[in-house]
Amino acid sequence: MSDFTHMDKDGNARMVDVGEKTITERSATAKGTVLMASETLAKIVERGFKKGDVLSVAQLAGIMGAKKTPDLIPLCHPLMLTSVKVELTPDASRDAVDIQATCKLSGKTGVEMEALTAVTVAALTVYDMCKAVDKAMHITDVRLVHKAGGKSGEFKAD
Repeated sequence: MSDFTHMDKDGNARMVDVGEKTITERSATAKGTVLMASETLAKIVERGFKKGDVLSVAQLAGIMGAKKTPDLIPLCHPLMLTSVKVELTPDASRDAVDIQATCKLSGKTGVEMEALTAVTVAALTVYDMCKAVDKAMHITDVRLVHKAGGKSGEFKAD
């Protein structure tokens, strides 16, 4: 029916059979941004939120999100991640918090969804912790920027 790997010939959803695939080292990096008012960013940097250190909590949430990806995305395989790194960087020139997540493993399927989930969950956590003072925050530009390993090889975003 299509070239989509998660559909059978009749268009039904299916989990891809990775049983015959070769185990390789795989990694994926995703990025995203939370745009906000300058006052909100200043309060994050000064650790002035009653809920706690926004960047540390969001970093932990991103790591947990990567680990929970198969519970959130219906056709993702449960994976034995060997590394999840989530970095949140305030940028006062853009009134933004930039988020980057890199996931790694040795396995039969990639970790793109885990990296994207880590970024998204970290961004949602920033929003949740700061929404009392800035409901107009904007989560943007969540995207895969690098992937390596597996049959399809390396991908680098422009």
